[in-house]
Amino acid sequence: MANWNHRNGRTMTSETTTDTLDRQNQQMTENLAKKISRLRDLAVDIETETKDSNRYLDRMDDDFNSTTGLLSGTMNRINIMMSSGKGNRKICCYLIVALVLVFLILYYLFSWLTSS
Repeated sequence: MANWNHRNGRTMTSETTTDTLDRQNQQMTENLAKKISRLRDLAVDIETETKDSNRYLDRMDDDFNSTTGLLSGTMNRINIMMSSGKGNRKICCYLIVALVLVFLILYYLFSWLTSS
């Protein structure tokens, strides 16, 4: 004999209730599996992005270290040149003025070319 359950004024057999609950359970399980899959893909993407960013930062650190070495060597040479005598100071001042003038001429030339 069938087992009858009363719910909301309707009668249902226990097999129908079990089937309905199984279907709902399977749907929830599928939805959960899809969400877990999306989260896993997101975690893999985050890991890949993190590794790429770390490699980029490592290369940037190496570039800064090499630039620091280059600049410190240049500053040492300038200090040696400045301390070697009055004649070298005069040449250094002329060199600095010439570099500033070249920079200004290039700046105005590029600004004139881009505005045209």
